[in-house]
Amino acid sequence: MNRGDRRELIFMDDADRQRFVDTLGEACAKTGWQIHAYVLMPNHFHVVVETPQPNLVAGMKWLLGTYTSRFNRRRKLFGHLFSGRYKSLIMDGSGSGYLKSVGDYVHLNPARAKLVVADVPLKSFAWSSWPAYLLARSKRPAWLRVDRLLGEWGIPEDSPAGRQRLERALEERRNTEEGEEFKPIRRGWCLGEETFREELLTQMSERMGGGALRRGARRDGGGAGGTDHRGGVEAGAVAGS
Repeated sequence: MNRGDRRELIFMDDADRQRFVDTLGEACAKTGWQIHAYVLMPNHFHVVVETPQPNLVAGMKWLLGTYTSRFNRRRKLFGHLFSGRYKSLIMDGSGSGYLKSVGDYVHLNPARAKLVVADVPLKSFAWSSWPAYLLARSKRPAWLRVDRLLGEWGIPEDSPAGRQRLERALEERRNTEEGEEFKPIRRGWCLGEETFREELLTQMSERMGGGALRRGARRDGGGAGGTDHRGGVEAGAVAGS
């Protein structure tokens, strides 16, 4: 995720939002990313991205830089749009339920922020991947991958009946949300079982040539944001959103 510099708006109108979605699609074409979920909020965005190649850092640099240039050019502005480096959360995407938790977090964001009132369906918020999940495959962006999240919801087929079931399930989930389960998403640097965390620490320690990272991460829980991992799933999250 990333938010606007000084928490200012990064989208002024729907043309900006569409430009960001288009730019995200271009980034996927350049990098091979697969997007599992996204949402555009007034002053920040969340994207759940799978990186078959270890190119998260380069891809995010291109995405943020290109969108900033297009935003500034349209308004004849200069300077920073985002508040520095993005934040990333490395997620276990092995089918053990973590993708579902992060997908719910992202897709329910407009409801938590009161951008969608209680008696209005979530799909009425146009600027997330949720409405596309409920469309036929031919009407979705090619870079949006829905099968894994459907699977974690226990829905075996991307069919009209399956999509109706998915919509009912998330609307019910919305009505019972307490928010406690989302704390690790908002505050952590990785999301998975302890063995997953230990594996990540080992990989990063080996790449950086020693045990300092491993000891430091155990002490303060930090140090992983923005690191490239082949085949990883990255989920951006921020406290209070």
